[in-house]
Amino acid sequence: MEARFNLFDSPTAAKIAKRFFNVSSVLEQSTLPKTLRELVELRVGQLNGCGFCVDVHTKEAAAAGETALRLNLVAAWRHSTVFTEAERAALALAEEGTRLGDHGVSDETWAAVRKHYDDDQVGSLVCLVALINAATRMNVIVHNPGGSYEPGMFAGVSD
Repeated sequence: MEARFNLFDSPTAAKIAKRFFNVSSVLEQSTLPKTLRELVELRVGQLNGCGFCVDVHTKEAAAAGETALRLNLVAAWRHSTVFTEAERAALALAEEGTRLGDHGVSDETWAAVRKHYDDDQVGSLVCLVALINAATRMNVIVHNPGGSYEPGMFAGVSD
């Protein structure tokens, strides 16, 4: 599979992509653990069928210390025992926030998120889910394939 289009070949899209990356890098400063952020982004990538995002977030999670067992079970997190209650709340928010057209974010999921995360972390989770959904959509639209990502590859991307 080859990408239909390289967004960095468009001056406007390249500027937006760089700014998008800079916005998302603010989440690195949040108190949400990197492995949790990567698990959430991985799940959204899976739901949206984004091979590139699944590649990126699987590799970044592994580089941050996530285990192969947990990475392999993200797609079936509801039917596995390896995730904490707090992680399950974040994964539920990721799913419901991705599938807004189905029923939105349920009161039950919202209550679970509020139980486990402080205000800054809740805000970070909401922004994380929104940003990764935008990223997956850009990558799926242009058929950006997964498989070639190396951890830290985007570290030099900036305005």
